[in-house]
Amino acid sequence: MNEKTKEIGVRIKELRELSNITVEEMANYLGVPEETYKRYESGEEDIPASILFEAAHKLGVDMGLLLTGEEARMHIFTVTRKGKGVKVDRRKQYKYEALAEKFIHKKAEPFIVTVEPRKGKPEMNSHPGQEFNYILEGSIKFYIHDNEIILNEGDSIFFDSSYPHAMEALNGKRAKFLAIIM
Repeated sequence: MNEKTKEIGVRIKELRELSNITVEEMANYLGVPEETYKRYESGEEDIPASILFEAAHKLGVDMGLLLTGEEARMHIFTVTRKGKGVKVDRRKQYKYEALAEKFIHKKAEPFIVTVEPRKGKPEMNSHPGQEFNYILEGSIKFYIHDNEIILNEGDSIFFDSSYPHAMEALNGKRAKFLAIIM
């Protein structure tokens, strides 16, 4: 079990209990089975970044608090130097780097997402809200609602993230994109 995953789960559980929110209520809000949610809180299962975003919203805190255990303090601006964002390895198929965890009361969560090449179609994911992805490096195949779209460096997509979606690195090379979850 990853220690960081366990720490995030403990923080979520403590905040949920302090907010008098039941496991059932939280699981329903996040759109996941109760057993899956319990594994998130225990640290037995990685929590997708989109679920962390929604959990933070439900708990009335910034996502940075869930990731780091520290309150966000910046309200005019925040700077994240290259490669210095908080690493969020929430899904096996993607690696996330949070870019604004110190900014308080964000209306969106920006990440740099790295996708390593793999065999087979990636696992689909959905979450409430909208998402914007801008391809920084490589090429990806983007899957959404029975569509497959090839995106290359410099291409972007804005979409309703409540529809199941996934990304796959192409040409046997790693791909990176800027993702903004709203």
